Amino acid sequence: MLLSDLAQVIRSKNAGPRRLTLDIMLASDTDYQRVAQSPALSREAIGRLYRIAPEDVVVILYPLGRAIKITLPRETAGDPGDRDVYGAQQHAPLLGIEI
Repeated sequence: MLLSDLAQVIRSKNAGPRRLTLDIMLASDTDYQRVAQSPALSREAIGRLYRIAPEDVVVILYPLGRAIKITLPRETAGDPGDRDVYGAQQHAPLLGIEI
């Protein structure tokens, strides 16, 4: 099943001048556990997906809120050539992740 089929919210936004945060929010505890335990959201998998080193990826689990926050560096943020100044379109690679 795709992450986009399980999650109620998948979004991204800037988290400071050179960081990006990806938020995933689930509707049920069952869906949250399934996604949180999936190797598809490991530091290594996210690193491959975003073409960055796994040690630069931070995955934070919020079980009470049924949410997962992923923080990663952003090379271009507000610089000339940045096509997404707010970081609001950077979650798109997560949509096709198979859980």
